[in-house]
Amino acid sequence: MKNKISTLGYFKKRLKDNGFIVLDLFKNYSEQDQRRWTVMVNPNQESLIITCKREPDFDSPIFEFNDINHKIPVEIATSSMEVIIDKF
Repeated sequence: MKNKISTLGYFKKRLKDNGFIVLDLFKNYSEQDQRRWTVMVNPNQESLIITCKREPDFDSPIFEFNDINHKIPVEIATSSMEVIIDKF
């Protein structure tokens, strides 16, 4: 089976393999909630919060980026980890 970007373990491993610090924030959202999990990347620097969401109308998961400093959310629908890593 191919690794999926929406799998928390795979997502964290790929970021860590690229030199990022990744902390779990929450991963037990209810089935009715569109969110799957939330992590913080580089907590001592950028403190970027990434939430993986599922939406029935999209084939790819949606990743919401929240920069604590700017408080501007950005959403990206992708199945490519390279798109996420390049966003940094």
